[in-house]
Amino acid sequence: MSRRTAIAWTEATWNPVTGCDRSSPGCDSCYALRLAGRLKAMGSPRYQKDGTPPTSGPGFGVTMHHDLLRQPLSWRAPSTVFVCSMADLFHPRVDDDFIAQAFAVMAASPRHTYQVLTKRHGRLPALLNRPAFQDGVHAHAARLVPAGAVIPRDWPLPNVWVGVSVEDQARALQRIPALLAAPAAVHYLSCEPLLSGLDLTPWLAQLDWVIVGGESGPQHRPMHPAWARAVRDQCAEHEVPFFFKQWGGRTPAAGGHLLDGLVHHGMPPR
Repeated sequence: MSRRTAIAWTEATWNPVTGCDRSSPGCDSCYALRLAGRLKAMGSPRYQKDGTPPTSGPGFGVTMHHDLLRQPLSWRAPSTVFVCSMADLFHPRVDDDFIAQAFAVMAASPRHTYQVLTKRHGRLPALLNRPAFQDGVHAHAARLVPAGAVIPRDWPLPNVWVGVSVEDQARALQRIPALLAAPAAVHYLSCEPLLSGLDLTPWLAQLDWVIVGGESGPQHRPMHPAWARAVRDQCAEHEVPFFFKQWGGRTPAAGGHLLDGLVHHGMPPR
């Protein structure tokens, strides 16, 4: 069975890569970095490589786990799977062929819906639009299925959602055009932690989903209610599914998950 998770907008996580480096203001209170340090202290073998201060930390060095690449192939029940909750699949220290192998696993398990999320917006369209990368994905996928089975050469993969993190307007201007230049069945935004007001109207006609959430952790920065409401209202006007994850606080559940007294758990069709 898949590895279940408390992340509200998915059902399972798959971490063929662990570790990362801070790259923007949204990384300042990175939950994965804190968790990696705890896992290293507990002796977890996946989190023994240290990252370089000040961008990373104990147990959070970028590590490719080749032995975990095929993990979702053994999960029989269809699941929505968040790819690399403890890393960024498009980190520059993850090589192109490893990413192609990860996409091949997604291609070979169409019963699952995969959610890929990155802050490395520049690499996203450059790789996903490259014919050689697409050929590599299909070649690897053909080796993962029984002899004689046919892997459709669909591109983009119909069961893969691709998103970027957008914590403020500056990151929106940088990352959303790159996201929309990359082929994907679903294009989405994770506005978590939301650190400022956002005007997403220039892009909402092309977006399929928006997640909003506040920051969590000892040094969390509060999210102003007007920021969350504005994104909700923009999504409603453009009929884009809107998911409000949490207000945040010292813990993820500290502020609850209601926005103006309502649950907002909009999702794209699966």
